[in-house]
Amino acid sequence: MPVAIFLLAIILTLYFYHLLPAEVAYHFEDGAPDRWLNRVAILAWLVIPQFVLVLFALGITAVATILSVRFQIAENTLIKKLLSIMGNMVALPQIILAFAMLDIFLYNAYQIHLVPLWVFALLVMVLGGIVLGISLIQSIRQFRGTPGKSL
Repeated sequence: MPVAIFLLAIILTLYFYHLLPAEVAYHFEDGAPDRWLNRVAILAWLVIPQFVLVLFALGITAVATILSVRFQIAENTLIKKLLSIMGNMVALPQIILAFAMLDIFLYNAYQIHLVPLWVFALLVMVLGGIVLGISLIQSIRQFRGTPGKSL
């Protein structure tokens, strides 16, 4: 999922690049711009964190894979499921960054705003917490339902 969100951010950047002015508004006070950066700098500040988060997610996945092979963790164990969830948790901040990027691009290209960033971030965090909670509950139920099973 982190790689997919990163690719979406790259596609957004490629689509909007030619529509952006030389000076891009990136901070807004009551819906009006009050801080600007040049187009290349704002793209770097929006894309580089996405790339770092993808590297972080790939690192988590690589460590989880190495550990599962080294300690011979069975495919259906609770730990294996939790490790797979951990690699995808990086997608939550990526989604928020991608939304901020889209909002900045839309304002500078078409002078429209989406919902406030804090509303979107809260929604993503609540939904992410619900999905994580459901996944954990399912994993624990499966673990408890199998007699003699170890972590």
